[in-house]
Amino acid sequence: MLTLGIVNTYDKIKILDAHYRAIARAAPICYAYGFSLAHFDFPFDMQKEELVDFVCEQTTIGESGKYLRLLNEESHFYVSEVPKKGFPAHFGSIVVTTSKPEKQKLLTPIDVVYGNMRKKSYMFLVGLGRKGLPKDFFSRAEYHLDITTKGISLETCTAIGAIPTFITGLKYSLEQKND
Repeated sequence: MLTLGIVNTYDKIKILDAHYRAIARAAPICYAYGFSLAHFDFPFDMQKEELVDFVCEQTTIGESGKYLRLLNEESHFYVSEVPKKGFPAHFGSIVVTTSKPEKQKLLTPIDVVYGNMRKKSYMFLVGLGRKGLPKDFFSRAEYHLDITTKGISLETCTAIGAIPTFITGLKYSLEQKND
């Protein structure tokens, strides 16, 4: 299972447009490329189904939330607080996305698709907010991924699009090569 995890580093009390727009933008990307979508520490005080309805009412992105509804119906949409200890095991290996990966934790897109790790599950964490991911995530994560492989910092929504697209493109290339 491949999961895109968005971690809120904006306000944790007040709902901002950025919160529901990030979910609305990520849902069609995740659905199109076979990723699950998880979000952590968003300030929504509602049940998951209510949240899906709220996001769908607030946006025209992704055909007015159609893909968020589909992800939710297919049990590929997760809502949670950031766990104090480890993330749930069903997410697999936790991967911090960063333009400055630590060498000892480096995971490349090629490792995910072509390497001996390709059968593993991964959750790729992206920070939503100016601060990026909290610093403690870097030590907590098993791996660090620079999706550009060139140390180029990406804006959140750009990373949300780039990660599933690049990894799925590499997977498709591998499948075509093996046929």
